[in-house]
Order: sequence, then C-alpha cells, then structure tokens
Amino acid sequence: MRIVVDESVDGRIVDRLRIAGHDILAIAESAPGTPDDLVLTKSDAAGVLLLTADKDFGELVYRRRMAHCGVVLLRQAGLSIDVRADVVLAVLASHASELATAFTVIAPESVRIRRTPHADA
Repeated sequence: MRIVVDESVDGRIVDRLRIAGHDILAIAESAPGTPDDLVLTKSDAAGVLLLTADKDFGELVYRRRMAHCGVVLLRQAGLSIDVRADVVLAVLASHASELATAFTVIAPESVRIRRTPHADA
C-alpha cells in the first residue's frame, strides 16, 4: 500500500511499514515542517492514504472539508512502539478496502472508521 506518513508518526513505525512492504513517503524525510494542509493536499494529489498522529487533520477533514484519499489518525498513548506498529499493520491489512474513503482513528482499545462524504471530492 502507498502511504504518506506525516512527521508526527514515530520513525520506528515508518521503518516497520517499509519492512512490511508498504511504499512510504515520509514527510519527516522529504519535507519536514510542511504545513498540515499541504501534507493532506499532497497525499490527496498522489491518491494515497495519509497516516498521522496529529489531531489537526480532523479539523482539516471535518471543518474545512478538504478532499482526501483516506486519513488514519493514531491515538495510541500508553502502548509500546512495537505494539503501536503491530496494530497499525494489522489495521492496514484487515481494513485496506475501507480506509481510502474514511477518517480512521486507531486507539488502544478500538478502531473507528468513518466514511467522509467529501473524500476524493
């Protein structure tokens, strides 16, 4: 799966995604400091999922109604980095077809996938 990873995501998760065979564009490596709206626009223009740990993307998707090809927000406080990476990989594997048109929140005890009417708008 092709994924743009926001710089708010721990680099060890990026490494695990790559090891698992995902095609990753890590903002921390290619364009650190890029504003969130441009990160979302970049992922949408590329037609790929955005992975982030920054709640501000909810504002962009729901309030500003920016187009996107799927956003996955990591809210995994209290979990070790290995467990966080395992959960992300499991969600990507088991929900891949649902993520492209949704705003997904991965929390320690749940995965919430909400379709957004303006995805790919």
